[in-house]
Amino acid sequence: MFEINESEKDRRNRGLLGLVLLLVSAFLFSSWLKIVASIIGVLLIFTAITGYCALYRVFKVSTIKKEEKK
Repeated sequence: MFEINESEKDRRNRGLLGLVLLLVSAFLFSSWLKIVASIIGVLLIFTAITGYCALYRVFKVSTIKKEEKK
């Protein structure tokens, strides 16, 4: 459906950051910070799993090297 535009390193970093944000949100006391951290964490994990970032497509960016695309 969508062309993957994230490298393996990018996907790994997004996944780790997403998990960290979800863990941090569990310990936040402010409700709006908890919601924002949770949403961003889920989005990062989703993009890490799918390998597709909509913002990358809008700005015509890809972190995949030409050798990896083949």
